[in-house]
Amino acid sequence: MDKIVLKGGTALHGEVEVSGAKNAALPILASALLADGTTTFRNVPDLADVATMLEVLRTMGCEAERLTGKKADTCEISIEGDITPEAPYELVKTMRASVLVLGPLVARFGRARVSMPGGCAIGARPIDQHLKGLKALGADIHLTEGYVEARAKQLKGGMVNFDVITVTGTENVMMAAVLAKGRTVMENCAREPEVEELARVLNKMGAKVEGAGTSVITIEGVEALHPVEHAILPDRIEAGTLLVAAAISGGNVLVKHARPEHLDAVMDKLREAGCTLTVEDGGIRCKAPRSLKAVNITTTEHPGFPTDMQAQLMALMTVSHGTSVISENIFENRFMHVPELHRLGADITIQGHTAVVKGVKVLSGAPVMATDLRASASLILAGLRADGHTEVSRVYHLDRGYERLERKLRGLGADIRRVKERA
Repeated sequence: MDKIVLKGGTALHGEVEVSGAKNAALPILASALLADGTTTFRNVPDLADVATMLEVLRTMGCEAERLTGKKADTCEISIEGDITPEAPYELVKTMRASVLVLGPLVARFGRARVSMPGGCAIGARPIDQHLKGLKALGADIHLTEGYVEARAKQLKGGMVNFDVITVTGTENVMMAAVLAKGRTVMENCAREPEVEELARVLNKMGAKVEGAGTSVITIEGVEALHPVEHAILPDRIEAGTLLVAAAISGGNVLVKHARPEHLDAVMDKLREAGCTLTVEDGGIRCKAPRSLKAVNITTTEHPGFPTDMQAQLMALMTVSHGTSVISENIFENRFMHVPELHRLGADITIQGHTAVVKGVKVLSGAPVMATDLRASASLILAGLRADGHTEVSRVYHLDRGYERLERKLRGLGADIRRVKERA
């Protein structure tokens, strides 16, 4: 098992490129199930979760491979004729996004058997809204032995009003509706850029999706879709993490390919903390101030402050002047990184869904353990600032969502490396 070892105290400088978006790549890979032929996706990040999704597709009988050499960012998915419409527990338990094959399978092949999902232990993330949406389109759904079984000879358009905003639920039902007969109206939809990106891909395949990026999405079903070639948008969470790396280290970094229109809430908080952010050369530059200021953060659905950036901003607040209040409104267990930040010397108090962070002058390196994907990033960020050496274990969480983060940070001057843990 790998761990990350780093020595803090170096201000990061230079340029770094953002990889493709994990949270866009996963539903987009699943969308290939909607058409016969070979679909090609570029700018696909080389991540454990992407490898899992490709394996899910292969298990069904698809040809799903990542190319090599100069095309290593490209994945090709080929489907010819019928497949086995099942996603087994062994794969789905490691990544809840595997449930995104449910909508495409029942829409295209009339049936699906998908294990209930797993993934990070950051709180309850049920799929009841996915199932509600599919039922509204006429799917017959049963839960048996830990699997969701869905059947429909022909899905039919209908009204879907989500009880709560759900990104993967919006994506799953959207992929099902594109092949449903008639018109589907989805209300209270997620508005994330990744939802817009999926709709963009579906429309390139021949679908008729309107309103993605707003709370109401309208879809006119079509009889069939065709394969496409598409480059996936840059990862806004990785971009935000790299901007925070510049800020917490006292550096000056240009994050190339970062899209400011996807990072408004994060950029606002970094500016409020005293950072100088400028849009230039196809990216965003973050220049750290001499002294960081404490800011308050409340996570909410897009376009608000993203829950996937909460842990990273908390790391920044641990060394900011003053007291910040961080409220987590999306996942109930997303403060599991707090005890590990305590080991580095942070002053954080948890009060229900709120964390009160009092900035300290110095963090001190220590062995810490990652508990989930974004917690991994927060511990590395804190380690960039801490005196001495920090060792972050269980970084397989990190590899689910960040493509070679330690290499990118090392390219900016960080003293960081990946090593094998002793058995």
